Amino acid sequence: MTSNYTVTVLGLGAMGLPMATRMASQLTVHGFDIAEPRLDLAAAAGIKTFASAREASQDADALLLAVRNGEQLNDVLFGENGVASVLKPGAVVILGSTVGTEAIPATVEKLAAYGVELVDAPLSGGPKRAGEGDLLIVVGAAPAALEKARPALELLASTLSIVGDKPGDGQALKTVNQLLCGVHIAAAAEALALADALGLDQEKTLAALEAGAAGSFMLSNRGPRILEAYTEDGAEVLSRLDIFVKDMGIVGKATRAAGLAAPVAAAAEQLYLLGQAQGLAAADDSAVIKVVAPAKRSK
Repeated sequence: MTSNYTVTVLGLGAMGLPMATRMASQLTVHGFDIAEPRLDLAAAAGIKTFASAREASQDADALLLAVRNGEQLNDVLFGENGVASVLKPGAVVILGSTVGTEAIPATVEKLAAYGVELVDAPLSGGPKRAGEGDLLIVVGAAPAALEKARPALELLASTLSIVGDKPGDGQALKTVNQLLCGVHIAAAAEALALADALGLDQEKTLAALEAGAAGSFMLSNRGPRILEAYTEDGAEVLSRLDIFVKDMGIVGKATRAAGLAAPVAAAAEQLYLLGQAQGLAAADDSAVIKVVAPAKRSK
């Protein structure tokens, strides 16, 4: 991996900036964000910044996108100021977002008209792990396209799981992943709310649960933040609650399309929807405990 490989990162937010910074340690990284302070931070980290997404995308070997949904993906690539038309033939678009499988076929077809391939590579891990190159990335891509994306992916991932040879395979596996993650967070919130209702010390309860058969990554990761949900400022926002409104919606659509009953996932989705309706959309997803128990009971 050498600095003559150029990656463009569009969106230098909580995930985009640490990923760009990580890649800039070995690759040439171009970046763009609509927020001027994020551009300043990126420039200080050795990232070459630009005044527009189209300028940043020219001459890139790979374009890394972290978008919210399929509609935003289409707009960034093919909208009025879309960047697909300025990408050089032979470049790859690395989709790091969870958007579901529905948007993928049309995206692949439209990119092909420009000689560009899609590497479907949704990622998991959070900002800290992004900056350390410790992400889980699941990939669906043609082998040749994957090889073009490897310099970027291998810097970002501690676990790079190739799940299929076509775009959409990564989204499918990430949908399964998000079913479990969404359920685990909701279950952790319910468990710690019950501990409080029973008069137990929540911190001691969390420590005991982590040490036993009930332990899980999500319990250990979200548990401390769940306990901060009732503080004045709440937990630091590392993963917004409305992201799981989106992701559990993708899960529900996938299960219905497959004719599969998923009552546990559906119940978890309702908790996130209730949280959004109660004004918690921009709060950390650990705030879902406040849907179950609006206030702490124990002293």
